[in-house]
This record gives sequence, C-alpha cells and structure tokens, in this order.
Amino acid sequence: MQGTATFLALDVGERRIGVALADAGVRFAHPLTTLERTADIFEQIKKLIDEHRAATIIVGLPRGLDGQTTEQTRRAEAFVDELQQHTDVPIRWQDEALTSVKAEAELKATHKQAYNKADVDALAATYILEDFIAEQHLKERI
Repeated sequence: MQGTATFLALDVGERRIGVALADAGVRFAHPLTTLERTADIFEQIKKLIDEHRAATIIVGLPRGLDGQTTEQTRRAEAFVDELQQHTDVPIRWQDEALTSVKAEAELKATHKQAYNKADVDALAATYILEDFIAEQHLKERI
C-alpha cells in the first residue's frame, strides 16, 4: 500500500484477532481482516504492519462493565507485552467497551446473508479504531 502512514487496530481475542486500518491522513477506519491465533501470530501482525506502513498500533483494552481489570484484560496485556518484542511501532490502548456487541448488532441489522465471528471481530476492531481517532481529534481541538 502506498501513501501516508496508517493506524492498525487489533481486537485481541482468545482464538482470533480482528484487524482494522485507517489512513492517518484521512482518518477513516475500515475492517481489514481477522487473524487466527496460531503460533506465527506475531509474524502475521508484523507483515501487516510492514505492508500497510502502520505508524501506530491501537489495541482494544477489555475491561469489566465497571471498568475493572478482568482475566481478558490480563490476557490482552500479556499479548501486547509479547507483541512489543516483535515491533518498534508504538502501541496504544483504547477502551473496547461493548464494541463486539455493537458490531454483532450492526451485522444483524445490515446483512441479509450469514456472517461469522470473524466478521464481528474485524468490525469490532474498526469501532476500536474509530473511537481512538475520535478521541485524538477531540484532543487536537482542545
């Protein structure tokens, strides 16, 4: 992909990782793919980082409904700790509250054809990235 640097968002799950992308200049997020969590997951992510010239990686931070740390929070943190060993690209957290629920609701409402969990994961990553972009834009305006 040619052009400006991009944001790459990850919705980290136990079995899959939803991936979304946004051009840093345009700031429009879209689902990219869903990766299966296999032994070479970090190599797969590194390939996407290089291919799309990712300047920043945004990772969804799962928390409980009251904002508390959960087992899923700890798993995501451990994943990011390991990911940082495979790339020099800065990694930022973004609250992912209810993004998967929102993604599934949208897919149910807008698709007449069947969708799968991978579709939900990629769309959830898109929402994570859109939230990050919106927060950055708001900070720039203040």
